Amino acid sequence: MNRSTSRTWWKTALGLLLTAGMLFPVYWMLNVSFTRDQDMRKSPPDLLPVHGTLAGYRSVLDEQLPYLGTSLVVALGTVALTVVLAAPAGYALAKLRPRAGGVLSFLLLVAQMIPGIIMAMGFYAIYLSLGLLQSVPGLIVADSTLAVPFAVLIFTAFMSGIPGELIQAAKMDGARALRTFWSIVLPMSRNAVVTVSLFAFLWSWSDFVFANTLVNGGAHEPITLGIYHYIGNNNQEWNAIMATAVVASLPTAVILVLAQRYVAAGVAAGAVKD
Repeated sequence: MNRSTSRTWWKTALGLLLTAGMLFPVYWMLNVSFTRDQDMRKSPPDLLPVHGTLAGYRSVLDEQLPYLGTSLVVALGTVALTVVLAAPAGYALAKLRPRAGGVLSFLLLVAQMIPGIIMAMGFYAIYLSLGLLQSVPGLIVADSTLAVPFAVLIFTAFMSGIPGELIQAAKMDGARALRTFWSIVLPMSRNAVVTVSLFAFLWSWSDFVFANTLVNGGAHEPITLGIYHYIGNNNQEWNAIMATAVVASLPTAVILVLAQRYVAAGVAAGAVKD
């Protein structure tokens, strides 16, 4: 075995070890989801669910489907609102060159640094006066505030790479800015749209701060609160909690696998300039 082969072997082994360490919580979540209540505090714990049970997954079907439905509606609404707001804003910053474009970009960066709990408190005061507490539209708007600044920056970076000759050709053909954006720029920004949609979906799907502050106790609660309701002072149904977490992780995992090619291209947009 030569030196280069030995070095490659150690890198592969180290990579597999690190990957196993990062994926172990996922495996343990699966293991606990099939573990019986009486085996939950067993010492040492079983590395495999020897006496497996589907009680946790039955709880998901019996109790958690409304929460999952609400999360799906909120996530899709957040994606739609984010793309509708961020795509035109990114186009304006990238191609229309407004006077305060640099200031706006800086403010978008600052907006991403604001802690979510501070924004949640602000939304609570506003929604209290508007009567939007414990409402799905209110939660969609709140979740969109997390995604829109990031989305505008992604769209701006991606659309900046679109050749200006295409924009000029559209103008010479009589297309206005809106028609150019809709017919030329947006179709060419498919990777950015997928990237923004994915991150907006993930942020909304996993949100707990806004959900707990703005809709807790209402008729429409997302899955993060559904899992949280399992945990109490005298009741901790860990197999149901982990089963719900497994089911809640499936949509995001599938979407991420299907969209990873577009995400890589969208995130890398603007990183290299000609």
